[in-house]
Amino acid sequence: MLTTRFVTGAPNWIDLGTPDIEGASAFYAHLFGWDFRSAGPEMGGYGFFQLDGRTAAAGMQNPPEQGPPSWNVYFQSPDADATAEATERAHGSVLMPPMDVAEEGRMAILADRAGVPFGIWQPRRTTGLDVVMEPGSLCWVELYTPDLPAAAGFYNAVFGWETSSMEFAGGSYTCVNPAGKEERDMFGGIVPLDADPAEAESGPYWLPYFEVTDTDETVRRAQERGGGVRMPATDLAGVGRIAKLTDPYGARFAVIKSAPPQG
Repeated sequence: MLTTRFVTGAPNWIDLGTPDIEGASAFYAHLFGWDFRSAGPEMGGYGFFQLDGRTAAAGMQNPPEQGPPSWNVYFQSPDADATAEATERAHGSVLMPPMDVAEEGRMAILADRAGVPFGIWQPRRTTGLDVVMEPGSLCWVELYTPDLPAAAGFYNAVFGWETSSMEFAGGSYTCVNPAGKEERDMFGGIVPLDADPAEAESGPYWLPYFEVTDTDETVRRAQERGGGVRMPATDLAGVGRIAKLTDPYGARFAVIKSAPPQG
């Protein structure tokens, strides 16, 4: 599971690119209780979504030429430059070369073999998110990809990720955990695009999940503030009740009320 004791290859940051940061802030405040705090004029409008004073995510207003509205997942790297080089060796690409973010850390935006963007964050003063796994915070990430074995091989080469298979009625689910960690440390999954017709239409991408106390109520709140429902609230045995949503500007995300741990 996710933890703020971040290790190499684990998600340690997430941010939102949106055409309207004020509108998006109001939407997510209604959904998760977040407060948006600007990082200051020197950061170009970037700011932090805070949950009870703890950073749960970040975001900024982007012009249309920077791509469609989206949530961007970052993974911890001990050396952003080396990870960018490893990405190219594994037949991925560097979309934004490594750069320093003041004294906070070093980042880059990369893409995997299928062209799916993801970020890396090399911590310095800022290690990562302040809160995960609690209601209103990140709890899981999921990659939709056209080629599961190729994706697994790519991220293993770049981060050392290990995979395991979780069986369920009608199929299996590929889980991911950091190198050298146990399966209980898994933080995400990899899903073939053709396993979900709705996702196949939208193309490969990283989908973040946020924990909630009531999935159905969260869906209702999203709809009353202009959000969309890509998958209605659905129970998954042993996992929880999930829904896939979009914010009013089209950024995709999912919510889940996790099932109580077994045993």
